[in-house]
Amino acid sequence: METPDKTPAADAAESAEAPAEPERTGIATQDWERASADPTYRAAVIDLLGALAYGELAAFERLAEDAKLAPSLADKAELASMASAEFHHFEKLSERLAAIDAEPTEAMEPFAAALDEFHRQTAPSDWLEGLIKAYVGDSIASDFYREVAARLDSDTRDLVLSVLDDTGHSSFAVEKVRAAIEADPRVGGRLALWARRLMGEALSQAQRVVADRDALSTMLVGGVADGFDLAEVGKMFSRITEAHTKRMAALGLAA
Repeated sequence: METPDKTPAADAAESAEAPAEPERTGIATQDWERASADPTYRAAVIDLLGALAYGELAAFERLAEDAKLAPSLADKAELASMASAEFHHFEKLSERLAAIDAEPTEAMEPFAAALDEFHRQTAPSDWLEGLIKAYVGDSIASDFYREVAARLDSDTRDLVLSVLDDTGHSSFAVEKVRAAIEADPRVGGRLALWARRLMGEALSQAQRVVADRDALSTMLVGGVADGFDLAEVGKMFSRITEAHTKRMAALGLAA
């Protein structure tokens, strides 16, 4: 079957690729059964899945709320579809937590207050800011979790990567934002400032998630996951920043 032509927005969104995965070593070459024999690693995975699960639940709530700001019925339906996908991801993570004998609510609880505060501080004031947040803010978080996923056991890595799949945010947001800037170039300056704020808040949030949980921070700096040290963590955040710059360009905004 002939492949349909891609829209410029889809091409721009795809060009803003996530950072490349580091080479897999150590635990990343093992499955869950072997890797989880280390209690510190098991605790780190439960923390990670708990943070992801609450993030997906919060994303579902936010997208459902943002749908109220949609300028058309078609846009409302598109956001409702994205919200449904996020909730499906939440369900997959909750099921996995239960399968490894971790209570999902307990696993999510340590991250609820910080993530709620992040969303409170970055509540969009209109439709376009909501799209920027869905595209830029969520993509930064996804980049962070993909970097971590490269150091996980194969079973957990597959699950994490599956729930980080794009739910349609990218091409939809790029198309709408670029069209809005084309219609009124003055919008670009305001949205660029908003995106830069989101970048700072999202990186701070990612750093807090790690710093507040001993098992996660140990995994990232090399105590559990082989190959990650403090210098590599710095490089990781540099890669995330570079990917953000590409996404800003895809939107037609200055980083």
